Amino acid sequence: MPIVRRNEPISSWDDGDFVQGFVLLSRKEPRFDRNGREYLDLELCDASGVVAARIWPDNPAVNGDFQEKDFLALKGTVRLYREKLQVIIDFCRRATDDDREQGFDESLLVPSTPQDADDLWRRLTAIFPESIDRPSLRRLAEEAQRRFGEQLRVHPAAKSIHHAYRGGLLEHVVTMAELAIDIAAKYPELDRDLLLLGVYFHDLGKLRELGAMPNNDYTLEGQLVGHIGIGLEMLQECVGAVDDLPSEVVLHLRHLIVSHHGRREFGSVVEPATIEAFALHHLDNLDSKLLQLRHLRLHGAKGLQFVRPLGRTVYFEHPPSEGGD
Repeated sequence: MPIVRRNEPISSWDDGDFVQGFVLLSRKEPRFDRNGREYLDLELCDASGVVAARIWPDNPAVNGDFQEKDFLALKGTVRLYREKLQVIIDFCRRATDDDREQGFDESLLVPSTPQDADDLWRRLTAIFPESIDRPSLRRLAEEAQRRFGEQLRVHPAAKSIHHAYRGGLLEHVVTMAELAIDIAAKYPELDRDLLLLGVYFHDLGKLRELGAMPNNDYTLEGQLVGHIGIGLEMLQECVGAVDDLPSEVVLHLRHLIVSHHGRREFGSVVEPATIEAFALHHLDNLDSKLLQLRHLRLHGAKGLQFVRPLGRTVYFEHPPSEGGD
């Protein structure tokens, strides 16, 4: 007998399960089978994970009135296809307020940081402003937190690729900041205060470049200006509230923002030209790349696999067993 899972998270679903509940529709693409009949290729998600889904041509739901970023009520069967799970949908429709009595809750369906969000926030506030030594730069960190901290706490860091979930920007900044503190201890020639503020501001423009979850798509401002240009404006807003910031310090912070992508072909306005800018770029690159690889490994990547965002084939070994050598 198949296991019936009602209102259980996607991460608990397995081959043969019958599932019933609520999801967020993160992707919807019409496709055609060998007979020219249209079917729907979908991606479903909740706070626990992501799964592929299909609605076949003979199912009335193939013509359903729902779009990407809608919350759906569904019924279906989980199948293993090419070593990955997918849901064959029997029934689905947009979720409504009436479904709340049946367990519909948007907060459970938005992809979120796998880390404890409250702990991430505690770690962020322990660094900004507490770990900034110079009084004027500490006040700058305080002003940034006052203006943007609550948005930073919940915002995604990207539309896709890395940290593309609720709390993703917070997770990204905290990870980089903690790495920056470790690296500054190894390389005392680094200006730790400037490097930490570079970490805080480098992607802050994404608060306006992208919508909040689940609509983490590019805003009009994001399309026309981009997060680097927006980030410079946000830095200037904070600088205007701090009286005694030396102009050369502000210039250096601007350089950290505009150079953090590393190379012009990757979107940098200029390339890193200070030791702090080099460090910031490589911290950013390291965190984004390792998170992509971690995500693939956690979702079952094995052996050689081409990773499109990295532009190369990566070998995924089996995770070491617990208690192994």
